Amino acid sequence: MTTTIPATLIPGDGIGPEITEAVVQILDAVQAPFAWDRQYGGLAGIDHGGEPMPQATLDSIRRTKLALKGPLTTPVGGGFRSVNVRLRETFGLYANVRPAKTLTGGGRYEDIDIVLIRENLEGLYVAFEHFIAVGDDPEAVAISQGVNTKAECRRIVRYAFDYALANGRKKVTVVHKANVLKALTGIFLTAGKEIAKEYEGRVAMDDRIVDACAMQLVMKPEQFDVIVTTNLFGDILSDQIAGLVGGLGMAPGANIGPDVAIFEAVHGSAPDIAGKGIANPLALLLASCLMLEHVGEGQKAKAVRDAVDAVLNTDKIKTGDLGGSASTKDFAAAIIKRLA
Repeated sequence: MTTTIPATLIPGDGIGPEITEAVVQILDAVQAPFAWDRQYGGLAGIDHGGEPMPQATLDSIRRTKLALKGPLTTPVGGGFRSVNVRLRETFGLYANVRPAKTLTGGGRYEDIDIVLIRENLEGLYVAFEHFIAVGDDPEAVAISQGVNTKAECRRIVRYAFDYALANGRKKVTVVHKANVLKALTGIFLTAGKEIAKEYEGRVAMDDRIVDACAMQLVMKPEQFDVIVTTNLFGDILSDQIAGLVGGLGMAPGANIGPDVAIFEAVHGSAPDIAGKGIANPLALLLASCLMLEHVGEGQKAKAVRDAVDAVLNTDKIKTGDLGGSASTKDFAAAIIKRLA
């Protein structure tokens, strides 16, 4: 009998509850070990707990150390901080892992298989910002400071190399802007070169300036294997890489800390299609596969991915964003049928 693993489930906002329900049904079909503690976040968190990330939700994650999270909305204004930033800071989720792999043919690119690993806690996203008044304009000048520490640069680069080793990857590309931001990202490049020496003969290393990397991802993406970079660059490049495989609807994410791991769909809550039953659950489903691998259930993750491949490429069943007409429920049912 499979031992159950406590895990926090946050369905989220907009299309979140719909795709979460579909994913839970698929995970049940593959006999995933998770015992769900359902909690609220985003707008649903405000409705049930008075804030986008209620204390009960944080307490649940602290207890289970594992969470699957649908898209959450942080209200504009009202003084609320970004839900995702708060989760990363609260639990020290220093590594953001975003794999992008071609799942169905017919797009502009074929055989994409790139993993982007993004530093999650530092860089320009520390948001040390302020205005300087000039004359009668109190916001005449905006200033923002970025922070990268040697320790954190080394930790995320080491994580990338260890990930490459564990997953049979051959090369890590360190992405930076050390030609201009010589201190802020120069420290990151230096850490990359230092850590790479420990993996010589096992994992290759090269580096790219971020703008050149962006261009080469479009022109010759097959040259990339694992990319590791700073917070802002990683945020931008991961969306670009998702575009190579069909968009954010195909983009899962994992946020890894020393003790806690949170898995998520990278896309937003898409309120314009919420309740219509047409949302693509693939991003959250693929995130749940990362979660299965995290807890040592790699075979079940493979079974789900194989079922997805068969549904998309053999059965030709796709949601609207992929050129098909299947509803969220129909798409999930087709995957479950393949798992039977």
